[in-house]
Amino acid sequence: MQNMSNLAAAVPAAAGGGGNHGLGMPILPHLGELIFGCVFFAVFLIFIIKYVVPKMETAYTQRVDAIQGDMSRAEKSLAEAEALKAEYQRMMEDARHEANQMRERGREEGAAIVAEMRAQASAEAERIIESARRQVEAERASAMAELKNDVGRISTDLAGRIVGESLQDDARRNGVIERFLQQLEDGTLQRETSTMDRAGR
Repeated sequence: MQNMSNLAAAVPAAAGGGGNHGLGMPILPHLGELIFGCVFFAVFLIFIIKYVVPKMETAYTQRVDAIQGDMSRAEKSLAEAEALKAEYQRMMEDARHEANQMRERGREEGAAIVAEMRAQASAEAERIIESARRQVEAERASAMAELKNDVGRISTDLAGRIVGESLQDDARRNGVIERFLQQLEDGTLQRETSTMDRAGR
């Protein structure tokens, strides 16, 4: 404690007495220095307020405007990107819808072509079957006509030989055929044939 009192007493002596010549508060400056300091500080403050602060405000305003401009451009770019994305999605949806329609039309056209080909094939088959049936019927009719002619001729010759009469005349031939058929129905033809066979023997 004694040492601290001695140190406090020695400070004014070392400082040369200060502004109050070693009396009163040793940390206060001289009045002239205080006035000069206040004036200098006021001038410095005025300089700061007049020149530095406006530049700082201008720089700050420019920076804010730049940031806002960047944000506006970014928002605009984002909106354009969203619009492009929506347009791309719409185009993709339209393309997908068009592809589905084309695929459906192709399927329908393919089914129509297949149905048309089946109808044509069925009609052609019917035509071929009908033509073949007509040809078969014509051939059968022709064969039946030829068979009837042959059977008639053979029957006439056979009947002529059996009854022993010439059957060249149509009326006689028809009469002989009718008589032959009647005798065949009555059973007398067989008896006459047996009698002729025995006489021939």
